[in-house]
Amino acid sequence: MKLVTRVMSMFMVVLLAGGAVGQGIRSVAPNGTGLSSERLDRIGAVMNEHVAKGHIAGAVGLIARRGKIGYFETYGFQDKEASVAMRKDTIFRMYSMTKPITGVAVMILYEEGKFYLTDPVSKYLPELANMKVAVVEADPKTGKKTRYSVPAQREITILDLLRHTSGIDYAGPEDVEGKRIYEKLGTNSLDQPIGEMVKKIGQAPLVHQPGTMWEYGLSMDVLARLVEVVSGQAYDKFLEQRIFKPLGMVDTGYTVPPEKANRFSKLYAPGDGWTIKPNTSPAQTSYLKPAVNFGGGSQSVSTAADYLRFCQMLLNGGELDGVRILSRKTVELMTSDHLGDMPRGSLLPTGYGFGFTMAVSHGAGKTGVIGSEGEYFWGGAAGTRFWIDPKEQMIGIFMIQILPHTNLTYGSQFRQLAYQAISD
Repeated sequence: MKLVTRVMSMFMVVLLAGGAVGQGIRSVAPNGTGLSSERLDRIGAVMNEHVAKGHIAGAVGLIARRGKIGYFETYGFQDKEASVAMRKDTIFRMYSMTKPITGVAVMILYEEGKFYLTDPVSKYLPELANMKVAVVEADPKTGKKTRYSVPAQREITILDLLRHTSGIDYAGPEDVEGKRIYEKLGTNSLDQPIGEMVKKIGQAPLVHQPGTMWEYGLSMDVLARLVEVVSGQAYDKFLEQRIFKPLGMVDTGYTVPPEKANRFSKLYAPGDGWTIKPNTSPAQTSYLKPAVNFGGGSQSVSTAADYLRFCQMLLNGGELDGVRILSRKTVELMTSDHLGDMPRGSLLPTGYGFGFTMAVSHGAGKTGVIGSEGEYFWGGAAGTRFWIDPKEQMIGIFMIQILPHTNLTYGSQFRQLAYQAISD
């Protein structure tokens, strides 16, 4: 796309989206952000080739730098089978990009002095007191496994939950017969309030001793319940009142209302080779119904423009358009590495530590990918991704809907192409 066309497109986005982009994040020509328009064109060429080859149905890419949008483009289709083009205000299932929002919600209450991060979470959620830890031992000669549990060496803290060192994962522990306890309890069911989910977590052993290993899981959902108990509000209401409404995130929540259903992206799944096919799981339509489970880890929907406002608030040190959500020092705390040399699961990339709900880069020499030390990011199960680079004053957001997204690297490719466009 030529520069004049892109500038006019951005101008129309501001006119049409209004508060969704907001006065605090101006849409300008790429050269106003230190991004090369010629190099930015490489992104569209690559993504449109993926569309043409049937690798993806469509996607949205957004890059902001120094508080200004330098690139905001769509590729392909929101619904390929119905020939509905991708829109800049298409609504996406965010999955684990919900987690950073939960981290901010927790830190809002922390700033109000409601708790210390070193507090045992059982102080507020007694169903998580006196936890046990699952142990699996294999006979070195026969390979036969013996399963039992031992008392936790210490309580789960709020800090453990924020950095995924609570000992709570997604699959849950195994019983003495090798069957998953979470599956038997229905722990992961979304047809239950978050409080019931947390009670079921408390009925099963942990998979690790608290504070000994980074393990991705339901910790954010426990934190959502913590927010409910401490604030006295349902979690979705707290987010709406304290984050979404103040930031002007008009399309973010737990349900897609009927008047916005025409903007809700179709969900796809990997097909043969690198192609895709429609995903027929309940996730295709479940967000069109009133939510039951207001989880802190995976249940929100949003748009690229809305999530940009959330990211820009963090990059600004907790403030956007005169509205302060967090202190600058709290954002620094959230985006520092809190793992050190602690063992971690394979999901955390090499060269990254982990802050409060987000991975934190130790620098290009450690990660082996283009970027900056101190950059922080996370993504969602259907391929959505964001990163925030304080050194470059840069935000990248990539929206796509392919579930599962395992081993697909379109978001990483977008990030690589975004960084190579920096020209100053």
